[in-house]
Amino acid sequence: MSKEENIGVQIPEVLLPIKGIDLNKWAVIACDQFTSQPEYWKQVAQIVGDAPSTYHMILPEVFLDSSEEALRIQSVQANMHKYLAEGIFQSIKGLIYIERVVKAKTRRGLMICLDLEAYDYNKGSHTLIRATEGTILERLPPRIRIRKDAPLELPHILVLYDDPQHTVLIPVLEKRTEFEVCYDFDLMMGSGHLTGRLVNEPTTVNQVLNALAKLADPKHFSKKYNVPLEMKPLLFAMGDGNHSLATAKAIWEDMKPHVEMDHPARYALVEIENIHDQALEFEPIHRLVFNTSIDVKAAMFDYYGERIKIQNMHDLKQLISAVDSQTGPNHSVGMLSPEGLSLIEIAAPDSNLPVGTLQAFLNNYLKSNPSTKIDYVHGSKILANLGTKPGNAGFYLPAMDKNDLFKTVILDGALPRKTFSMGEAKEKRFYMECRRIQSAD
Repeated sequence: MSKEENIGVQIPEVLLPIKGIDLNKWAVIACDQFTSQPEYWKQVAQIVGDAPSTYHMILPEVFLDSSEEALRIQSVQANMHKYLAEGIFQSIKGLIYIERVVKAKTRRGLMICLDLEAYDYNKGSHTLIRATEGTILERLPPRIRIRKDAPLELPHILVLYDDPQHTVLIPVLEKRTEFEVCYDFDLMMGSGHLTGRLVNEPTTVNQVLNALAKLADPKHFSKKYNVPLEMKPLLFAMGDGNHSLATAKAIWEDMKPHVEMDHPARYALVEIENIHDQALEFEPIHRLVFNTSIDVKAAMFDYYGERIKIQNMHDLKQLISAVDSQTGPNHSVGMLSPEGLSLIEIAAPDSNLPVGTLQAFLNNYLKSNPSTKIDYVHGSKILANLGTKPGNAGFYLPAMDKNDLFKTVILDGALPRKTFSMGEAKEKRFYMECRRIQSAD
């Protein structure tokens, strides 16, 4: 077994647009962003027009369950084949070192392929690559319809590794200026700057792989997390794009009996980032419910009983401060509705995190009220704007400490869905690189 196989990775062959393609129009943000703001995606469509763009090869989730969904899914694969036929791609093999500058911060990552044989999104998994949140199987079918039979994948997946000494990236940073620049441009709509450099020098690549292998070494893993030596190591934990990687896994499992084990669909192209990157911040993901036919506060009293206490807040700043500064055993979340702002405090919570305590109620409320819909939003401003509209309610949640992620997943398994976000919406990954997941014609 090769070193790459031991740590569940593969050096990718990446497709990038050839020179002359307008990269500002080519790269668009992850499809699962701005799902409650169709005006954002309308602006993207206006900027892109008919130019070659990843926009024409994805299905923004704002269009899910709309009259446009089926037509857009059909056009995605057609546009992939069209771009391949027109020869707008150049192929490169190697890691790609990425710098994303946004809000005066620079996040650093590496594009690499993960082996789906080393990944299991099911609860209780002990594979080398694991989900950090519960996977909702009902969310996979639209993604499967897009990826199944598609010739290309376009990743917005961000995967984390736990490397406090930065051993994986140090060899790359030491030779950073020697690597060929693959792209270097401003992203659309104020989302910062993106630079990619090709890392294919054998010594550097080998150093990166060796550093990853050490992180996955059972003895190192046992000592680092103070767990039994027989516990299987966790090397990669999902950051963003959990359901996209789960889709790739589901399709691979379906294909596996009918293809060779070296088939390109066995792997998924992702960006890996060190959770200790100083520019990487965990942001909370807030909850927004629409069409609340039954009074939400009354339902909360019914659900939590004597454990709940509600206090009116004067303004958003006071509410945020109260939620973010909470300590002690009780859990606090903020509620924003047409009636005003409230601090919700729940005693004797059943979950380790406020998000879990709230989500248990929301799951029950949604089940009892089928007409009510939920969305997950970034940023307090959009939450306040939409949560206070008639028929809506918003819930403000505190951020999770990123240093708790790996130990929590190792000991407790996947977190509640949408527990954390790696940055706010405009900081999310843009589609840039492509890779073949079907054999070339």
